[in-house]
Amino acid sequence: MKKSILLFLKGLAMGAANVIPGVSGGTIALLTGIFNPIIDAIKNVNATTLKMFFTGDFKGFAEQVNLKLLVPVFLGIFVSLITLAKLFKFLFAAYPIYIWSFFFGLILASVFFVARTIHKYNLSTVVAFGIGTAIALSISLMTPAGENSGFLYLILCGIIAACSMILPGLSGSFVLILMGNYELVMIRSISNLDMGILLPVVIGAVIGLIAFSHLLSWVFKKHHDHTIATLSGFILGSLCILWPWKENIYKLGSNGEVLIKKSGEKVIEGYQWLMPDVMTTEFMIATTCMIAGILSIVILEKLAGSVND
Repeated sequence: MKKSILLFLKGLAMGAANVIPGVSGGTIALLTGIFNPIIDAIKNVNATTLKMFFTGDFKGFAEQVNLKLLVPVFLGIFVSLITLAKLFKFLFAAYPIYIWSFFFGLILASVFFVARTIHKYNLSTVVAFGIGTAIALSISLMTPAGENSGFLYLILCGIIAACSMILPGLSGSFVLILMGNYELVMIRSISNLDMGILLPVVIGAVIGLIAFSHLLSWVFKKHHDHTIATLSGFILGSLCILWPWKENIYKLGSNGEVLIKKSGEKVIEGYQWLMPDVMTTEFMIATTCMIAGILSIVILEKLAGSVND
């Protein structure tokens, strides 16, 4: 029971991370020591295990896909997504700089804790780290697409977002922003439990998770250090998305007017990054929030270490 509760709490943390653009649930899984077990468990969902399930061998199915791990983790993710979507919507509207500062500190600390799991540093791992950083920076500078509620497009969103959600350093929520459907999927549909939108996304997510888990499992086993170095670069490169002091750049129409979404909100095309005024109360509070984010990862890492020991 104690282990299940801990796995549920780790799932809560992963779900919370997945709601935030720029934060990856895969990073949390990697830090808490459950990334590889999750990938291996999902990878075992195949024709053989599905045959066990449909022929009534539920015990064999549960053992092969490690349901003792997957059920509490994914239950935690689900509960977190449902409960935190509205909370984060409020926080980003009311206290954007402070909430971005907290997650900036959290991800900054994650770079160190993920990178230190590399067994051997050499030129090739440094190059892999640089490539990962460059890719993440390139993704963060891409122009978001427009909102699209088409069934097949929502399935594609689910596939790509699920793959990025379990990939440390690459935010599923930010990928949804680039695809134009973050607000539609992560805010409005989850808050209102709109199954017309959520069902195709879930179908795509299941397909993406099962297919991508095989590739990730193989890469981690064959090229552990280079994979971790690349993912550490992903995490570092994602920091520009989380920089607290930025202004929205809104997309303009042919007549120069700001485009408006169906929800009534302006369409964001990108960001203009700014330097903060350090002689303000806002800066001091934001810095405190960053430190709190760093300490959260330090505490999380220590808890994960004690549980794994």
